[in-house]
Amino acid sequence: MKIKKILNNNALVVKDRDEEKIVLGSGIAFQKKKNDVVDRSKIEKIFVKKDSTEYLQFENILKTLPEDHIQIAEDIISHAEKELGIKIHERIHVAFSDHLSFAIERLSKGMVIKNPLLHEVKVLYTKEFQIGRWAKALIKEKLHIDIPEDEVANIALHIHTAKTNAGDMTKTLDLTTMIRDIIRIIENRLNITIKDETISYERLVTHLRFAIQHVEAGETFYELDSDMMDLIKKRFRQAFLCAREIGKFVKKEYGFEFPEKELCYISMHIQRFYQRSI
Repeated sequence: MKIKKILNNNALVVKDRDEEKIVLGSGIAFQKKKNDVVDRSKIEKIFVKKDSTEYLQFENILKTLPEDHIQIAEDIISHAEKELGIKIHERIHVAFSDHLSFAIERLSKGMVIKNPLLHEVKVLYTKEFQIGRWAKALIKEKLHIDIPEDEVANIALHIHTAKTNAGDMTKTLDLTTMIRDIIRIIENRLNITIKDETISYERLVTHLRFAIQHVEAGETFYELDSDMMDLIKKRFRQAFLCAREIGKFVKKEYGFEFPEKELCYISMHIQRFYQRSI
């Protein structure tokens, strides 16, 4: 394995037989030059050229972003893989390193980072949010920058999106934003504020996530017969009207349609909040 290009003190492009790879390792490029043999004992991560675009983007990031930012991003990714017990999709190394470096740069200049989906992310992606809090402590230790919980949520979203079969960032944000919009409809309709650190809030958000995912997959995970549906519509009339408003909204804004059985089930969650508001 010989050095083809030095990207920074901790990153190299190498030629391994007939294959080009990017290798990372603390100080792996120190006092090295092109065509030198790589010290394999210093290699921490290897990236094989699968997707040319992503590979070139990662190479460019390694050349342009501050080395300490890249190292922190890689430490967070490694910690996430360990905590989640999975291999995270390689695209995270480009998108997350770039995002994190930009966030650190903004915070170091005193700029404010806000995430309107903070409360939903904390409930929907609990493990990823805890990893984000670990990242917060690491950044504080290494760079003496205290990132806000809004940025912790951004980190959680990047990690969740890069998990196997988690979809892309757009899909993740759409689902999370839809849930936030549904909660706002309930608040406006009932003229209440739903506190995010309550069991009822967590149950509602969790149910909505699984409901959306199951409807998208064409699956049914519970059954309500017509008599039960009629009973819910009569006994929980205001809650059902609110659920029906939610159904119309998500169909118009997201092209997503809840079946009537699901609207009845959502009504039962809404009823809890409605009873406390009267």
